[in-house]
Amino acid sequence: MKRLGLFASSLFFVIGVALADGPQDNIAENVRPVPPPGIKVPEEIFAELQKGVADLGREIDDLRKSLAKKPALLEFLPDVQIYYNAVYYALKYDEFHAPGEFASAKKLLQQGHERAKQLREGQTPWNTATGLVVRGYRSKIDDSVQPYGLVVPASYKAGSVHHRLDLWFHGRGEKLSELNFIEGRSKDPGQFTPSHAFVLHPYGRYCNANHFAGEIDTFEAIEHARKHYPIDVNRISVRGFSMGGAACWNFAVHYPGLWAAAAPGAGFSETPAFLRVFQKETIKPNAWEKKLLHWYDCTDWAGNLYNLPTVAYSGENDSQKQAADIMGEAMKKEGLNLVHVIGPKTGHSYHPEARAEINRRMDSIVGKGRDSLPKQIHFTTYTLRYNAMSWVIVDELNEHWARAKISASLENGNIVKVHTSNVTAFTLAIRPGYSPFLGTPRVLIDPPVMFAPPFPGLPYGVEALVGASPMSDRSWVSHFRKIDGKWKLVDKADDGTLAKRHGLQGPIDDAFMSSFVMVRQTPKRPINDYAKLYNWIDKEMEHAVDHWRKQFRGELKVIDDTEVDDKIIANSNLILWGNHHTNEIIAKIADKLPIRWNNKGVTVGERTFGRYNHVPVLIYPNPLNPKKYVVLNSGFTFREYDYLNNARQIPRLPDWAILDIDQPRTSQRPAGIVDAGFFDERWQLAGKK
Repeated sequence: MKRLGLFASSLFFVIGVALADGPQDNIAENVRPVPPPGIKVPEEIFAELQKGVADLGREIDDLRKSLAKKPALLEFLPDVQIYYNAVYYALKYDEFHAPGEFASAKKLLQQGHERAKQLREGQTPWNTATGLVVRGYRSKIDDSVQPYGLVVPASYKAGSVHHRLDLWFHGRGEKLSELNFIEGRSKDPGQFTPSHAFVLHPYGRYCNANHFAGEIDTFEAIEHARKHYPIDVNRISVRGFSMGGAACWNFAVHYPGLWAAAAPGAGFSETPAFLRVFQKETIKPNAWEKKLLHWYDCTDWAGNLYNLPTVAYSGENDSQKQAADIMGEAMKKEGLNLVHVIGPKTGHSYHPEARAEINRRMDSIVGKGRDSLPKQIHFTTYTLRYNAMSWVIVDELNEHWARAKISASLENGNIVKVHTSNVTAFTLAIRPGYSPFLGTPRVLIDPPVMFAPPFPGLPYGVEALVGASPMSDRSWVSHFRKIDGKWKLVDKADDGTLAKRHGLQGPIDDAFMSSFVMVRQTPKRPINDYAKLYNWIDKEMEHAVDHWRKQFRGELKVIDDTEVDDKIIANSNLILWGNHHTNEIIAKIADKLPIRWNNKGVTVGERTFGRYNHVPVLIYPNPLNPKKYVVLNSGFTFREYDYLNNARQIPRLPDWAILDIDQPRTSQRPAGIVDAGFFDERWQLAGKK
């Protein structure tokens, strides 16, 4: 065998997932359903499984009541519910795809009853078991119970030393129901099982390349695993292949400070070039879509791999080798050289010798562990959704969806040097025990280029801000803000004004990455001329609920506008359907939104759109609780056509849009889009008067 192809050392980045059926999936007028319909279940089997689901459901309800005063045991109830859900959903949503799955369903119901019996007796043996273990947690996004798989090393013992954890992102599987996922995770340890390491397999909420809610699923699974197992936070790595390789790129470039290493295989790393190569599709994004491509186009964030050792893999004959090739090109522009292990004469799979080479490199990197205090950081972002790298946090941007960069270094002589571009506020935060400062540090921000490091002190004539003093636990935090063109040390990151900040920066899809509630309209008077408008809103809400289940695997509870209380307002984003006449919550906040209704229609800046056939959609800080969002008349914004290839699953609408419902729904749009755009950094209509 020829020597494995390598492109020098370290670092990588991540985005979505891919594996579709090719150019035949480029016809927007003829879109096959994802997930596909299941096979017919024989009546006697259906009845048997339905009875089994009902029995386990009653057992779970009884457990919930009996354990109500035992929270330490009640928290294990999702470990039982995942088995109920797997069979219940397969029956309810026609998701049995092969006859062999009937036996799998019966087995899962039996396993659910076994865990329920053990839990009722106060026992949780699966919590200390080794080998293949399937766990469940309750998501903060939509209160759904989600599964994940674990490979628990034989060397694990309760109370033992902390272990390495490898995340493994799965490939595309349009038939990967909860039932199939749990069955697979109960049988197959996966591609890589390092010695003494835990391997966590996120479900990722089905088949979305761990985008959006699938992204949050990974962090919720990690949080759950860390609560129950001794995980070394400095030895967590991200890995995956095909769609999972795309997911790996995504987590690597957006969260580079969290991992010890990244090992993406195949997949995709951006959208336009990948679709040309793999899907034979040339996309023509409009103005806002060009900006939104930055979200998951990992090539734009390649510089973030400066601080994350990365080992990429491709088969020599695999068309998805394109993902690592284009990332390698992007990294070269940042002065980085990608390690790219290539399996000779190999298609879409791992070559055995390549597998061994990847293991050798990853074991070495993860064995050393993540650098808890890197002396030099280079971080790129386009949105405050991703705003941190180790001890550097970006708090505000001058302009979203334009490239922002911040570089910071710890210098000799109690000096911190920072360079910024498109950043207007940032925080430097070193955790307890790690501050290197002997006294109060000085922070040199955007110094002249001629004074490049290293230097023992400040050059003559160069001034620096005095940072906050280190704390007695050897932590250090300082906040900086550009005021009237000059950097100032300030007391806190949030100055209390309305501004785009981390977790409150849009676009519309961001509202579905944290707790949200669907709030339906309830017209109180005859709808008359508005019948078409209100019917469209109801149908679009039904579409949003239905497709949330299909693509993100949660059953949403929809409440009336009259049911929204202070607790809901305090804890959740509100997805509001209707207008100021049909939804009480919209009526309460209508005069505080940047898009208004009047007797002529919907007004945006100086433009007014007809009231009978135009619907505003937007995301905005909730005037009733500015720490949460309101969204008007929209679910997540990619649609049926985009389900066919994961590289298409990007935000399709910006912060706001005006829809013309006289133009029909399609597999790509909810209606005609007559105007759309982004709010500025103060949540005002950019360019509108």
